[in-house]
Amino acid sequence: MEKALAAQKLANKLFATEAAVDAAMTEAMTLLTGMMETRKEFGLSATVGDVAAAKVAEAISTLAAAKSAIVVAHGEMADLKLRVGLRTKMIGVMDKPPTGPSTQHLDERNVA
Repeated sequence: MEKALAAQKLANKLFATEAAVDAAMTEAMTLLTGMMETRKEFGLSATVGDVAAAKVAEAISTLAAAKSAIVVAHGEMADLKLRVGLRTKMIGVMDKPPTGPSTQHLDERNVA
């Protein structure tokens, strides 16, 4: 039972990390949108703030790569859970998307 509790504690950290990356991406996209809207409100040229907008877009891309890495780590951890002898289902996010063409590649990696 100690293994299961330790695994659940780790799973909770994984879920929190996934949520944090999602939240950071959302905030960065909101920032980029706000930058564009503010530029338009001020009646400024499209070139004003272009470098800053490009950097925010670069940050969003980096966050997307981080999200992909966390998803892969999640799958690896699910496999590891079985290798260390944990067969119980850990409680995580309950609103996972249904299996379909867009999520099939995740299911093939046995992502829990």
